[in-house]
Amino acid sequence: MALQHPSAPSRAASPVPRPTARSGVVHVNIRHTTRYTVVGNHLAQHRELSLLAIGLAVHIQSLPMGALVGIKFLSARFPESEHRIAGALRELEAHGYLKRTRERLPGGKVVTRTVSYNQPGSTVTPAPRPPRAPERPQKPTQALPPKPTPEATQPPAPAPTPVPREPLPEPRTPAPEHHRTAAALLAELHRHAPRLLLAERDVRHLTPAVAAWLERGATPDAVRRTLTARLPDDLKHPAGLLAHRLTALLPPQLPALPVVTRREPLQNCEGCDRAFRAPAPGRCRDCRTDHRKAA
Repeated sequence: MALQHPSAPSRAASPVPRPTARSGVVHVNIRHTTRYTVVGNHLAQHRELSLLAIGLAVHIQSLPMGALVGIKFLSARFPESEHRIAGALRELEAHGYLKRTRERLPGGKVVTRTVSYNQPGSTVTPAPRPPRAPERPQKPTQALPPKPTPEATQPPAPAPTPVPREPLPEPRTPAPEHHRTAAALLAELHRHAPRLLLAERDVRHLTPAVAAWLERGATPDAVRRTLTARLPDDLKHPAGLLAHRLTALLPPQLPALPVVTRREPLQNCEGCDRAFRAPAPGRCRDCRTDHRKAA
């Protein structure tokens, strides 16, 4: 009689587990040891995100640091259009899974920086990209490229010449009353626009420019409206903005008034009854001369 082995399985294990319910999905889970991404159920089972937004979030979370996730790149990678991908990115931003900001590089180019959050509301700063290992110097090959001739080398581009800043306008003639009005106008600007709160040294620096406006016939109300109109949302240096407006929007100099020569009224001479011009009644010049000679 053959020996029995009670610890041995009675039959081979089936690769598909038996369903525990009459309907629904049956999971066949194999533990991953390499190339996998952990995704929270708050994303995989999100009730407000679209299926495209959930799939796009999982794809972005699986990418390495520095991978391209722009709209044009994603539309070239997947069959969805740029319009649908842009809408899915906006969904992820609205629910805190993505944050996109525009930054200006030192060379002046503006780029979009995308930060992906696997847990919305996280304030952890993304880790910087690890430094690259120094490359080993390669052995020079036998056939070296020919050196460029002096004619082929191009001279370095000249450095840009800095544009001089235009000085602030100043009045032509000293007028103490204009300086007092200008200083008071600048000191009270924050009552009309709270963001235009100036330091005392800024008031002293800008007072001559406002006095030049008053000298050219501008009223204090007109100057105030010009300085407080349409202020930018990201105003950081109010004194610099006011200096630019006072210089760039300076009104023209008032034209000189024509010289009016006053003419004396006509009078009737008391001696010859001839008309002549004089400030008061009397004799004309000829009658005055004859009268002096007769005397």
